[in-house]
Amino acid sequence: MAENKVFIFDTTLRDGEQVPGCKLNTKEKIELALALESLGVDIIEAGFPISSPGDFESVSEISKIIKNATVCGLSRAVEKDIEVAGEALKHAKRGRIHTGIGTSDSHIKNKFNSNREEILVRAVQAVKWARRYTDDIEFYAEDAGRTENEYLAKVVEAVIAAGATTVNIPDTTGYCLPHQYGEKIAYLMNNVKDVDKAVISCHCHNDLGLATANSIAGAIAGARQIECTINGLGERAGNTALEEVVMVFRQHANLGLYTNIDPTQLNPISRLVSDTMRMPVQPNKAIVGANAFSHSSGIHQDGFLKNALTYEIIRPEEVGAENSKIVLTARSGRSALAYRFKNLGFEFNRNDIDTLYDQFLKMADTLKEVEDENLRRLAKQYQDSFIA
Repeated sequence: MAENKVFIFDTTLRDGEQVPGCKLNTKEKIELALALESLGVDIIEAGFPISSPGDFESVSEISKIIKNATVCGLSRAVEKDIEVAGEALKHAKRGRIHTGIGTSDSHIKNKFNSNREEILVRAVQAVKWARRYTDDIEFYAEDAGRTENEYLAKVVEAVIAAGATTVNIPDTTGYCLPHQYGEKIAYLMNNVKDVDKAVISCHCHNDLGLATANSIAGAIAGARQIECTINGLGERAGNTALEEVVMVFRQHANLGLYTNIDPTQLNPISRLVSDTMRMPVQPNKAIVGANAFSHSSGIHQDGFLKNALTYEIIRPEEVGAENSKIVLTARSGRSALAYRFKNLGFEFNRNDIDTLYDQFLKMADTLKEVEDENLRRLAKQYQDSFIA
């Protein structure tokens, strides 16, 4: 069963922080790191130590307090980067250096003005430098999504031979379709010598809205680590959303894949990250959005009230959310209106509801949402009409 565990590598504190306006100070990073550890995250990417003194301090301080999760620091395939990452992680109970280089022809030619052979040498050298500081080394092949598979396999094989224990296959630009990304992972699993000596990891971006789908496809093909962020935060259109991959595996148990994440903490940590990083969660966001368990269509409301499973595949309490909501709008039906009146303490029969419904629709046409106070006023007016 252990071989079916998918390690959750959270990069909210690194890739998530790259969102404009989401900069965190050390105190905020420590608070979120502790919450991530409590959530059950396996690896916390705490920052990019050489990027600034503040980030070095954050990685160092997080390394001192995290006991169960692995603490990871990012670096380029540059000796000084790796040295600084090693220094920042020296207090970690479990420390990992995450180093790498671009492998697509686009990156090789345009970013490095280099060639495939030279990049391969630099990749191996980076892993060897990292081994001076830790045995837990992750190598990233940046823009692997657009890297030709045969060359990518050659790089992956070389860095594993050099000592990499995890190899990250990033779809850096969010370019791949799910079947393409899954086939890329499958190709590596089937064509890289000693691939079983390392964990293959998915790091997918959301430029085409496919980050979660690509990560799931990668895991199905054999990857056993997914790199993700709370609320899907990240560079440009964001990263794979942690809460989504966790619940996909729980909902599709037939895949045989699982994580150590406590799902009841998903909504609380979503709110904590949103508040701390000053980045609102879109209402229709899967799992943690305000509308994830709200129903406003009359057809949906009627089906939900008869049996919640009709329109909800996840129970709100399973992911630490508040109760499901019946939202009253001009599209709501009689059953939803009766339900909301009953919750407010009004017992109306079917004839009453038929009469009230006509009045409700007139009100709903002028309001975006009919609130409890509106319903109380409507009920009182209806009851007063009999007294008069």
